Amino acid sequence: MKRESGNVGDFLAICICMLLMTILMTAYMNSVHVIEKKEDVNQIARKYILRMESAGYLTEEDRIILVRELEAAGVTEISLENTTMEWVGYGEEIVLRIRGKLGESYEIDEKRVSTAKY
Repeated sequence: MKRESGNVGDFLAICICMLLMTILMTAYMNSVHVIEKKEDVNQIARKYILRMESAGYLTEEDRIILVRELEAAGVTEISLENTTMEWVGYGEEIVLRIRGKLGESYEIDEKRVSTAKY
């Protein structure tokens, strides 16, 4: 039985395909991670807009805890600008706006609008 000699071109093509698949999987995993973190921020925002509905605004105590939870979720450069920080009357509009960065380059801008229902 005679063996066929190998071709370096075939081996190189397989190596390139394996490298490209590794790069693709890494990019996919990074995207999934960012989506999960964004969902965490979404859930945090939902929790705090419900609290704001009961209080009529974002209390100082809730603001501090909110920032801590966002930091724990991986958000940096947190801004709560345009968030309702002062008491409003029953039925008036309240706004929770969270801006920041996830990781190095993914910017988030989560905005929730509701009415005071205390």
